[in-house]
Amino acid sequence: MSREMKGKEIEDFEKKYGYKPTKIGVALDSLAVFVNKDNPIKALSLDEVDAIFSKNHKRGLADIATWGQAGVTGPLAAKPISLFGRNSASGTYGYFKEHALNKGDFKSTVKEQPGSASVVEGVAKDVSAIGYSGIGYATSGVKALALSDKKGGTIYEANYANVLSGKYPLSRMLYIYVAKKPGEPLPKVVEEFLKYALSKEGQQVVVKDGYDPLPAAAAANQLKALK
Repeated sequence: MSREMKGKEIEDFEKKYGYKPTKIGVALDSLAVFVNKDNPIKALSLDEVDAIFSKNHKRGLADIATWGQAGVTGPLAAKPISLFGRNSASGTYGYFKEHALNKGDFKSTVKEQPGSASVVEGVAKDVSAIGYSGIGYATSGVKALALSDKKGGTIYEANYANVLSGKYPLSRMLYIYVAKKPGEPLPKVVEEFLKYALSKEGQQVVVKDGYDPLPAAAAANQLKALK
């Protein structure tokens, strides 16, 4: 899962199984805000991202509907911002809504996509577009913006060092949840799969797929939850 389970989901799990699910962190990710490669903008604050994507503006800025309002000059300035996002079934949708929009509601003009690759593809085809997805879906047709939490704050690139330090404001852990009865070992095949996911070889797969690996100490810490 690309977000933590919600309280209601944990409650439903507990009703079915009689115990809570076990959460294992297996990778790090930076949720990126992408624009078209030909858009001159380099950075935004989450306050501005909220003003672009949300109809509630819980972070306090006025609505941003054109690229000029976001600080872009030249031919793009007068163009309305074309919004791409995930559908509500996506963990990425939920994470972005909570962390970037302060749990505000998305504008009805967001073109909801069934997958992250579709978001990036839409942004790559439209010079006036903006969208969000995991950094691993980046292509040559888009660029990830550096982000600050507050307008006027320090901006950080979506790179590994900034994800590890927590400075990049849309850093997140990716999880596998398992059904593990308290006091009992996991089924052997599940245990071996999770050990592989947290091994050096498994973390190389994480990198190959465009995500960030867990530091060795963090991976070892996650393994303790399997005991």
